[in-house]
Amino acid sequence: MTLDVNTLFMVTIYVEAILGLLLLFAWVQNTAIRAVAWWGFAHLLRAGSVVLFGMYGTVPDLISIDLANAVLFTAFAVTWTGARVFDGRPAEPVYLVTGAVLWLLVCRLPVISESVDMRVLIASGIITAYTWLTAYEFWRARNEPLVSRWPAIFMLFAHGSLFLLRTPLIAILPVSSTNHVFGSVWLTVLSFEALLFTISIAFILLAMAKERTELRHKTAAMVDPLTGIANRRSFLQDGAALANKHFNNPRPLAVLVIDLDHFKSINDRFGHAIGDRVLQIFTEVARQNMRASDLIGRLGGEEFAAILYDTSRDKAHAVAERIRSAFAEATLEVENRPVCSTVSIGMVFSQESVLDVTELLAQADQALYYAKENGRNRVEVGSLDLFRERLREEPAATAASVAAISAKSAA
Repeated sequence: MTLDVNTLFMVTIYVEAILGLLLLFAWVQNTAIRAVAWWGFAHLLRAGSVVLFGMYGTVPDLISIDLANAVLFTAFAVTWTGARVFDGRPAEPVYLVTGAVLWLLVCRLPVISESVDMRVLIASGIITAYTWLTAYEFWRARNEPLVSRWPAIFMLFAHGSLFLLRTPLIAILPVSSTNHVFGSVWLTVLSFEALLFTISIAFILLAMAKERTELRHKTAAMVDPLTGIANRRSFLQDGAALANKHFNNPRPLAVLVIDLDHFKSINDRFGHAIGDRVLQIFTEVARQNMRASDLIGRLGGEEFAAILYDTSRDKAHAVAERIRSAFAEATLEVENRPVCSTVSIGMVFSQESVLDVTELLAQADQALYYAKENGRNRVEVGSLDLFRERLREEPAATAASVAAISAKSAA
């Protein structure tokens, strides 16, 4: 069975043009992801290059081969630029035309212009370079949790590899005696593969853009915009997930509830901009003194919470003390203003096999109350005696927590 290359070219033109227009239409619907526009224009350029290739024999080779290849290389360069833009890197205008200019200059050399194999090798090398560069751009931003990124990397790498093998394989595959350019079986294979690649990569790139948008919406709903850490909802969800993990593999842990002392007065004296910066400084200090596996979130206002998993009481207390002292030092002066902010921390330690994050937060919050009562700028560790003392002072506020602790102690 043979494929008519001319028909395949016509199909490729229509497919490239339609996909390019669809991507541009998708970009118009969400202009925030500019990479989609780059990819749409890349498809339109490829459609134009195929049109020029299809004119072979009716127009000078300078147009149907040299110019067609230059446009094709530019299309691949635009795809690569779109990948850079997608991951927040700048476009490089010079590199957009490097392949095309290199091709047009090299083809003027007699030793290259007279050798079809050399021209094929150079063209394939340029396409492979741009395609692998695109795959590399996606790969080096792999830390972003986009599932569709991986099939894109694989397909781009495979497509580039196929072009790189073009010259060695063209020598062993049969060639028609009537037309050296269009009769090559390998050219038919390449054209068919390029068509399938074009369709597949367009949908994968569009899926990446859609996945990026959904991820940003999800992140916006789960991350505190000022500090960049989990908000209350996200923190409690992460705590619930940790509880499931804890059930299968119980480990000692500590829960901290942290409150910035006299935060309202900071806003009143220095303004909300300084107050916001103080919150950000606290977040930075907390992250620097906690492990990547520990959870931290902003419960609201100037109140934060953290869960230190798989740790001892002494280590957790040391972490809390480091956060307290480091924050006090970091805020001695903020934006050239003598802020001198401090934090009070309530901590509770648990070795229970069942993790109830909500209850532990309530207990740590009561320890925080005592830290404030005892002068602020301190770490208070919760204990059963502490909660019983609080019960005598505020029975309604602590009865439920003390009863729960007593029941667990008796068990």
